[in-house]
Amino acid sequence: METEILNEKISPQECTARLNAVGDALYVIGGKWKLRIIITLSSGTKRFNELQRAIDGISAKMLSNELKDLEINGFVRRTVHEGPPVVVEYEPTSYSDTLHDVLESLNKWGTMHREKLRKEG
Repeated sequence: METEILNEKISPQECTARLNAVGDALYVIGGKWKLRIIITLSSGTKRFNELQRAIDGISAKMLSNELKDLEINGFVRRTVHEGPPVVVEYEPTSYSDTLHDVLESLNKWGTMHREKLRKEG
C-alpha cells in the first residue's frame, strides 16, 4: 500500500526511511538555537561573547551547550588561543556548508510565511 506525502506516492518503507532521516536531522540541528548559531558563524569566526550578543535571547549556558553539541557533530570548530588573556574562538567547519540548501529553503519558506501572516493580519 502506498502513501501520499507532499503529492508524491511513496511506499511504507520509503515513508519510514524519510521519517528516520528527518528525525536524525532534527536530532542534530533541531531546536531554537543551533541553526541560528551556524548562520551567525557564517559571517566568520566569532568569540563566545560576540555570538551571545548577535543571537538575541540566548543565555550563556544555552550557548555553551549548543556550541558543544555543534562541535561534537562537526559543524563548529573551537580554537583556544593561550593568553593572557585566553581567547576562545568559534568558526564553522566545511561540514556546516552541507546545510546551505537547508538554510536557503528555510529562509525562503520563512520569508513567504511571514508575508502570508502580514497579509492575513
